[in-house]
Amino acid sequence: MFTLDSSLLLIVLRAAIMYVVVLIGLRLTGKSEVGQMTPFDLVLFLLVANAVQNAMTGPDTSVTGGIVAAMTLLGLNVLITRLVRRSRRARGIVEGTPTLLIHAGKILNKNLAKEHIPVQTLEQALREHGVASPADVYLATLEVDGAISVLRNDERPTTARPHHHIRYIRKQNA
Repeated sequence: MFTLDSSLLLIVLRAAIMYVVVLIGLRLTGKSEVGQMTPFDLVLFLLVANAVQNAMTGPDTSVTGGIVAAMTLLGLNVLITRLVRRSRRARGIVEGTPTLLIHAGKILNKNLAKEHIPVQTLEQALREHGVASPADVYLATLEVDGAISVLRNDERPTTARPHHHIRYIRKQNA
């Protein structure tokens, strides 16, 4: 039932490779394909399930092999999540950035094409937000989670508000 041999390192390596490959694959498919889940969530669910299945039916049918694969995936997920929380650049690489689809009533067809979103899907999202025409939209954005957010012209801020960056400065003990 429980085995401990040199093949466990191979399981760690295979699990790590699959995590990275699936994460890259999901990232390349685009935000609209992922939906409401973050790529981390989807990768973790798919690969942990696969690790458990392989422990029962794959060539390494040991419980230890399944545990090692699952722990490798969970550990990688924790590391990547921490990296994304700490680094804006890593967040942009792993999660992506929002994409503007409509600005000041004008549909940005180049961005729709880049994100593989048909105009009909954008129009459906506008209807779901209670908007009849793109001309009534100030901004429509494809968010990193795949949702389309809409800011109507009548919701647009009327005054320019400067961006304030407040930095917390720790007191030095004297």
